[in-house]
Amino acid sequence: MFQSMASSTYTKAVFPSSTRSASTSLASLTTKNPFLRVSSLSGSRCASCYCQRACASVVNVTSVLKTADSKSSSATSSKDLSPHGSKPTILVSEKLGEAGLQLLREVGEVECAYDLSPEQLCNKISSCDALIVRSATKVTRQVFEASKGRLKVVGRAGVGIDNVDLQAATEYGCLVVNAPTANTIAAAEHGIALLAAMARNVAQADASIKAGKWQRNKYVGVSMVGKTLAVMGFGKVGSEVARRAKGLGMNVIAHDPYAPADRARAVGVELVSFENAIAAADFISLHMPLTATTKKIFNDATFAKMKKGVRIINVARGGVIDEDALVKALDAGTVAQAALDVFAEEPPPKDSKLVKHENVTVTPHLGASTKEAQEGVAIEIAEAVVGALRGELSATAVNAPMVAPEVVSELAPYVLLAEKLGRLAVQLVSGGKGIKAVKVVYRSARGHDDLDTRLLRAMITKGIIEPISNSIVNIVNADFTAKEKGLRISEERIVVDSSPELPLDSIQVQISNVESKFASAVKVNGEISIEGKVKDGMPHLTCVGSFGVDVSLEGNLILCRQIDQPGMIGRVGNILADHNVNVSFMSVGRTSRGKMAIMAIGVDEEPNKVALENIGSVSAIEEFVFLKL
Repeated sequence: MFQSMASSTYTKAVFPSSTRSASTSLASLTTKNPFLRVSSLSGSRCASCYCQRACASVVNVTSVLKTADSKSSSATSSKDLSPHGSKPTILVSEKLGEAGLQLLREVGEVECAYDLSPEQLCNKISSCDALIVRSATKVTRQVFEASKGRLKVVGRAGVGIDNVDLQAATEYGCLVVNAPTANTIAAAEHGIALLAAMARNVAQADASIKAGKWQRNKYVGVSMVGKTLAVMGFGKVGSEVARRAKGLGMNVIAHDPYAPADRARAVGVELVSFENAIAAADFISLHMPLTATTKKIFNDATFAKMKKGVRIINVARGGVIDEDALVKALDAGTVAQAALDVFAEEPPPKDSKLVKHENVTVTPHLGASTKEAQEGVAIEIAEAVVGALRGELSATAVNAPMVAPEVVSELAPYVLLAEKLGRLAVQLVSGGKGIKAVKVVYRSARGHDDLDTRLLRAMITKGIIEPISNSIVNIVNADFTAKEKGLRISEERIVVDSSPELPLDSIQVQISNVESKFASAVKVNGEISIEGKVKDGMPHLTCVGSFGVDVSLEGNLILCRQIDQPGMIGRVGNILADHNVNVSFMSVGRTSRGKMAIMAIGVDEEPNKVALENIGSVSAIEEFVFLKL
């Protein structure tokens, strides 16, 4: 989504964006939708709670995740922390700082067992109440199956949780927590260290001298002062890198769709679009999460848009770079140098052309490897794990139940609608200043006290934030995450004359103070606005800007603004048919006959570039946008 948020004037442009799809039945909602949870009570399965992944055994979860309605929970003795009536057993499978280990020993029996094979981990886990890992240990479904329900919390000593099977964790009633803040400074410092080492050929010159050579002319470097550094991802680490680069005399720009412009200005950084950032940069420092949208976002096409001789630093995630494309760009001189701390595969293959390239400086994922950071991470994750064993909820929890079963059951169809509206809305945004304010309008026949919207607000937040962030959003952390991102979400409830048996008539999502890729989605007040309803259990898009439409929100969606004239549906339909793209739904909304109209087309497949270009070449179509649901 970083790239799809690029700003420009859009006429007949194509703006693909990646999101996750979900089906619409209640059963599939509870198994596929990342916010609903299926619970098992006495062998039956029912909608019971709300969390990051589908899960089971609400009894086990609630025994761990009490709401801590009194301060006495924090004073619970260690012997009460384990469901087995003794001190809990905590397995630490990778090295953890002594300060964190000491905290854990105060409440449980701690076993440190490093370099376990998957089989050894599965053999041990059935006697453990908590497991703490870093990035090397893979906490797979087999681990949770082997735990037989005993494992209550997995603590990831770091930010990323891609090595933990979240769906399996929640199915087995296991809370997952991480430590997202302690590594920030260490990672930023390592980014600056790589930038300077690369610019001055430190590693290559060191190796040359140790090989008995003296090659001063070969290792002439480049100055950093006055050069433009593009920080891709202006979160905690990215902003710290920017501060330090400013101190080196660099001109710093940044791209991040969520970074508040005032926070960037305070650092002396200009927020720009993705395209502008990569085109203007002499150095590019990557600090974006690895998501479906950002995977291999730096590829052949991206490198072709950069200045010849650009230099790239990556201390984020290896998968955001297409490594084969980077090798080609290095060989062609498009990219002069690269400094990499992370790789798509870790450790990288011994015969990796990228690692062996003479213009590449590499380190073995050392971003968080300072003594201070290691101790900070150890303390942060230990506190989160201990809190979870005591029944406390943490803002770093990435899955947890909160909503009553009857609320989930009633709101199930609207949950999917809410998330898809959020995902659609964020795909319609462009520009470099980011999203600050979102308003959600609920229309219902019920009074304010008879409609719990926490679940829906969290799902809209999830739909907006997750596609372009490494944040995992659920009802526990939705408001916290939105606040952390500088995103203010307000709600309005309007009483309408509809059936009181239904919780909602419609949901409307409005985003203000942003530019749009699709001008027709902007109402006269300047806000991007989309609205949807549930019809026959299915989420439908019913309004885009001021245009009424009616299209089922499944598969993919094409929105076209066109001159209202005969034959438009057939022309676009024929283009799609020629490229084997099946149309599932089509709806046209217009202001008046012969004027402007919006055509909303649901398609099962993603049209190829030629198909989209052909749609854009239709003279009556003034703008269009392709969206993934």
